[in-house]
Amino acid sequence: MPASPLHLDTPLFRTQPSYSASNKPLWLKLDALQPSGSFKLRGIGRLCQHEVENGAREIFCASGGNAGIAAAYAGRALGIPVTIIVPETTSEEVRQSIAATGATVLVHGSVFDEANAHAVTLAEQRKAAYVHPFDHPLLWEGHGTLIDEVVVEGAEFDCVIASVGGGGLMAGIVAGLKRNGLSDVPVIAVETEGAASFHASLAAGERITLPTITSIANSLGARQVARHVFDLPKQHPIESVTVTDAQAVAACLKFADAYRILVEPACGAALAVADAHPDILARFKNPLIEVCGGIGVSLEKLKVWREQLL
Repeated sequence: MPASPLHLDTPLFRTQPSYSASNKPLWLKLDALQPSGSFKLRGIGRLCQHEVENGAREIFCASGGNAGIAAAYAGRALGIPVTIIVPETTSEEVRQSIAATGATVLVHGSVFDEANAHAVTLAEQRKAAYVHPFDHPLLWEGHGTLIDEVVVEGAEFDCVIASVGGGGLMAGIVAGLKRNGLSDVPVIAVETEGAASFHASLAAGERITLPTITSIANSLGARQVARHVFDLPKQHPIESVTVTDAQAVAACLKFADAYRILVEPACGAALAVADAHPDILARFKNPLIEVCGGIGVSLEKLKVWREQLL
């Protein structure tokens, strides 16, 4: 591992049992407080450092937003230019945030898949490094540091609840559990309805590509999860659940009221489980929720979404 990671060791909070319908104290790992606004800096930073150590002088990455700003932050810290290709669905505010962090932002394609293919092509043309936002072993290794930190703090937990988009976070959590001798600790993988490619794939027994993303939680908008992620339930106890957009937004607002921290609905999906599916948590004593964060949010947006979803 590089001597000096780019991510921070983030705080670990514990709720009161009364915080949720689960009536259990919940550990909250606050990766919304990373400098890039989300957990993505853990893995993206690790992968960007690796590329620079191996001679890269320029980096290309495709992203709906959070991986892009993490790569932009990493590039600025490492002193190399970064270009982020975003699909047309990425909001103007998020594009501006990525650019303000120091990266060049290009818009290509109507969905992530098209933006990603363009990023690969540009990187090849310029002989630059290409950094995938969720599908790389070093990325997972970096994301797994969140488990390392919880273990070092001595916090006992018996399940991990995390949102799933392309699946990089879940792959990292499983890697982190494994290297800490916690392979028996299950992961509750959460998606919003309308962005549930992992849930659909498990039900079908094969990797499904969703025709479109209909959830407002567009950070979870990978139409297909990584192959490694689809195979993970064969190696580790994983339970797939879904929540509605309304439940995710309600969880974001509740969390903002309680902790004065804004997170995207993609993150709210994980926070929503303790209220939407308390039955799932009934067999656990000390659930750990990865509060993954996200930059595509404001208090005004959350209020508008809440009204739209009523």
